[in-house]
Amino acid sequence: MSLFITCPVESVERSTAFYKALGWALHPEMSDHNVSCFAIAPGQYVMLGSREMYASVGGAEELVGGLDTPSKVTVSFDLASREAVDEITERAGNAGGRIGDTDDYSFMYQRQFDDPDGYHYSPFWMKPDADPTA
Repeated sequence: MSLFITCPVESVERSTAFYKALGWALHPEMSDHNVSCFAIAPGQYVMLGSREMYASVGGAEELVGGLDTPSKVTVSFDLASREAVDEITERAGNAGGRIGDTDDYSFMYQRQFDDPDGYHYSPFWMKPDADPTA
C-alpha cells in the first residue's frame, strides 16, 4: 500500500524549496507547476498542491484553510538516530520552518517543526530496548 499525504500550500515553489532543503527526494514524474510530490520513504509521499489545484479536486474547496489555519494532523516518522532527528529539524529551521518542542522520554527522543504553511511534523527516534509502557 502506498500512502500520499496531500497538503494545499500558498506557494508550490516555496514549499518545493523547503522540502528539498529537508533532503527529501522530489518525484518529477508526479510534479508540475501546480504540485510537487516528495518521496519521504518507500511508498510514502507528501504532495504539495497549490490551493487552487487542491480546491478543484473532488469539491474540496471548503477544506482549504488559510495561512492562519493550524494543521489538523501531525505527521510523525521515525529516524535512525537522535542525530538524524536533530539534523532534519535544524534543516527545517534553516529553510524557514518554525521549530517547536523537544521531548526526551525514557523510550524515545522527539522534536517538532512546522513547514512554512503550518503543517506539523514530529520526527522521532525510538531508544533501543526501551519499554514505552514503563
